[in-house]
Amino acid sequence: MFHGLAQICSDGLIGTAGADRSRPAWRQTYRALEHSAAKRACRNNAILADFPQEIQDFADGFAQFQEKRHNADYDPEFRSSKSEVLADVERATALIDALRNVSMKDKRAFAAHVLFKQRF
Repeated sequence: MFHGLAQICSDGLIGTAGADRSRPAWRQTYRALEHSAAKRACRNNAILADFPQEIQDFADGFAQFQEKRHNADYDPEFRSSKSEVLADVERATALIDALRNVSMKDKRAFAAHVLFKQRF
């Protein structure tokens, strides 16, 4: 999900492969996404409430899957069954696909939300 989000951010803000885009700028935007900042943004329900349901669902899944990834990486006693993993892969794929089908306006706004600090 992290790489799917990074690609959506880069494509939305810099342009897709077929667009007249700067490869270094696209790569810089892709690499700008940070795990912890994105997770915090995906938990900010006050701001996410203004987004379409597909983005809200993606954000919820992103935060949940990042916690699972963290547990798998750092908890030596963490276990998941094959069926759980396959279900998670299926859910993550569906969430990414749904996010890709959201309007470009909303994808760009979500990209700004996860990439940039909120300043009030």
